[in-house]
Amino acid sequence: MIRVNLDVVMAMRKIGAGDLAQKVDITPANLSILKNNKAKAIRFSTLNAICKELNCQPGDILEYVPGEDQEEE
Repeated sequence: MIRVNLDVVMAMRKIGAGDLAQKVDITPANLSILKNNKAKAIRFSTLNAICKELNCQPGDILEYVPGEDQEEE
């Protein structure tokens, strides 16, 4: 499973969800979906904008966790 650690990076950078959503031009609802590991996909352009704004690498946000299955909805 891919775990999204966006909330951790946001806390380290001291930026709120509303501010980040506005700066990377996505809706707060979509940012929340991403932060809460509910997203099925992410566009590279969105990932690029998040990394640029948070001054981080994609690997700081996305983590592969072997042996864990994604929750079924």
